[in-house]
Amino acid sequence: MTVSRVLNDLPGIRATTRERVLQAIRELRYTRSSIAVALATRRAMRIGVVVDGPAQYGPRSTLRALESAARTHGYAVSALPADNVGAHGVQGTGFVDQEIDALCVIAPRLSSLDVLRERFAGIPIVVIQQHANDAAHSVAVDQRAGTEAAMQHLLGLGHHAILHLAGPADWFDARVRAEAWRRALEDAGLPARPPLRGDWSSDSGYARGMAADFTGVTAVFAANDQMALGLIHALADRGIRVPEDISVVGFDDLPEARHLRPALTTVRQDFDRLGRVAMRALLAAIEGRHDADPDPIVPELVVRASTAPRHGDDRAQGRAR
Repeated sequence: MTVSRVLNDLPGIRATTRERVLQAIRELRYTRSSIAVALATRRAMRIGVVVDGPAQYGPRSTLRALESAARTHGYAVSALPADNVGAHGVQGTGFVDQEIDALCVIAPRLSSLDVLRERFAGIPIVVIQQHANDAAHSVAVDQRAGTEAAMQHLLGLGHHAILHLAGPADWFDARVRAEAWRRALEDAGLPARPPLRGDWSSDSGYARGMAADFTGVTAVFAANDQMALGLIHALADRGIRVPEDISVVGFDDLPEARHLRPALTTVRQDFDRLGRVAMRALLAAIEGRHDADPDPIVPELVVRASTAPRHGDDRAQGRAR
C-alpha cells in the first residue's frame, strides 16, 4: 500500500519514507508494466509533450523531470518541439501519429498555445504555466515570487537603479518576470528603465551587455542564468566589475552558476518537484478527476558572490564605457 501511495504521489507519506521507497525503486530498477496497465485500462499509456525552447535549461530540465515521473507511473513520453506547431496545425513526426492519453505543454508561448488547444481538442491538457485558462489544467513555478525574491534581495542591498535583461516578449515566463520586476520598482517608488531584451541565450546576454548604457546602473536582474552569464562576460570585457560596480542576479540556477567567476546569485526552480506535480495533474485529468490546480511551487533565492551592497555614487560614474 505504501509503495502504491508513493508511486501515485499521494499525500500522507512522510518525506523519509517516500525517499526510502523511491531509493528502493531506483535500486531495483522497478517500472510498472505499461502493457498490463494499458490492457486493464484501455489507455495508450503515453503522454504527449510539446516543448517551447527545448534547448534552454528550464524547459529541458522540466521535460527530463516529467519523463522520470512518467516512467514511475508506467507511462511513456513522446516530445515534440513547439517549433513544429504552426497556424496550420502540427508538422513533422512525433506523437501526432500515436495515441496519447493527455498532452503536457512546457514553457508555452502565446503563438503556439491556442493552436495546440484547437489541434488536440478533447484530449486532457496540462500547461506548465500559471493561469493558463479554463480550457487546461495549470501547473507552475511561481515566477512572480521568484522575481520578487530577487528584487527584494537587490533592494535590500541598497540598489535603486536595477536594470532588467528580459526574455522574449511572447514567452509567458518572460512576461511575468518583467512585470514583477517593474512592480517591485514601482512599489519601492523607483523608476524603471526600458528593459534590455534577449532571446534566453548567453550570446544575446553578451550582445546586450556590450551595447547597453549602464551609466548610473548598480544592478541587473536577468530573466535567466544563460543571459546573465553572457552579460557578466560583456561587463568584464568593458572593464565593469561584478559585483563591485554592478550586481547581477539570474534565474534558474544552472549547474554552472556556482562555478562562474563570480559565482552567480540566482533563483532556483525545483524542476524535479515540478515534474512530479505535473504528472500527478496529468493522471488526474486522464482519470477524469476535477482536482483543483495545485498551488504554484515557490522557488528559492540562492545568494552567491555576484551581488553585493551598493557602493557610493562615485563608483557609478563612467559605467557607460
